[in-house]
Amino acid sequence: MGAIFSNVLNLQWQQVVMWIIGAILIYLAIKKNMEPTLLLPMGFGAILVNLPMSGAITQIYDGVKEIGVIDLLFDSGIANELFPLLLFIGIGAMIDFGPLLSNPKLMLFGAAAQFGIFFTLSLAALAGFDIKDAASIAIIGAADGPTSIFVANYFQSNYLGAIIVAAYSYMALVPIVQPPVIKLITTKKERMIRMNYTGTKVSKTTRILFPVVVTIIAGIVSPRSVALVGFLMFGNLIRECGVLGSLSETAQNVLANLITLLLGITVAARMTAEAFLNIHTLMILGLGLVAFIFDTVGGVLFAKLLNLFSKNKVNPMIGAAGISAFPMSARVVHKMGLAEDDQNFLLMHAVGANVSGQIASVIAGGMILTFFG
Repeated sequence: MGAIFSNVLNLQWQQVVMWIIGAILIYLAIKKNMEPTLLLPMGFGAILVNLPMSGAITQIYDGVKEIGVIDLLFDSGIANELFPLLLFIGIGAMIDFGPLLSNPKLMLFGAAAQFGIFFTLSLAALAGFDIKDAASIAIIGAADGPTSIFVANYFQSNYLGAIIVAAYSYMALVPIVQPPVIKLITTKKERMIRMNYTGTKVSKTTRILFPVVVTIIAGIVSPRSVALVGFLMFGNLIRECGVLGSLSETAQNVLANLITLLLGITVAARMTAEAFLNIHTLMILGLGLVAFIFDTVGGVLFAKLLNLFSKNKVNPMIGAAGISAFPMSARVVHKMGLAEDDQNFLLMHAVGANVSGQIASVIAGGMILTFFG
């Protein structure tokens, strides 16, 4: 009874706030179906690590250090970048690069849509963040959770919890954030531009060679991205080789789901009240939104620039799909096209730009590691 009373006395209001934040994440996961496989374990983990004298995280009792299971998982799976890399195998196995391979110029949109990363890096540095923390924050704009975790952890950022929450929250908020931004910088006439999809057949040889060639090129251009790109492309090679069907299904389902589950509850190790509730967290959420918006803007404006010199016009909304949030962003662009013209089918073009954004965001992360590592 005395121990219970002692725990109540040790309870701080900041911990209660974190319970509320955890509850909100769980609500968004269940009620709004926003990235439930990640937000639900993150929300529960936030509550778990903010209980008074929580045995889930490392504590010192009477001078004796007791290792908490959440910290143990963090050291085993995130501190050494293992979980994000394993997750990339699953993501790679899910991605069909066929739409991109049938129209390679869509790769340009993936590159253009990374503008927000480098813009926000400068903004975060001006806001007073250490350059490595600024680089970690900037990656949020790619809407690529595993890359955000990998970069932030590599730089041993002090704000890992806030960065992860921001990255995955904005991934989930793609259908809410992107449409108004796209409408603001495009005209109705531009949004109604139709694009013919030839559906050029991509040979199996091309599909197999693509992940190998991309890994080699990325390794030459941005050596630090090899781990990220390599695991992503390895997953895709498992998918496309045609002789590892059961492994491909395992990577897409069992592996991806299991790692996402562990990742979600493990990142809670950096969501304790003292680490999370500060002005820097609010700044990171704001800067992450700026990065995300400017990535969208960069892709759209690049498409509009191409239209000045191109005979076959590109629907500028395709550029917005160049972020890494796959396949949410492609679906958003497709729905917006149908809303303007019910015969305007942009899905395959948007998917091509979207998967190119997945590659580009990983390479951008590797470039940041090279520049500031």
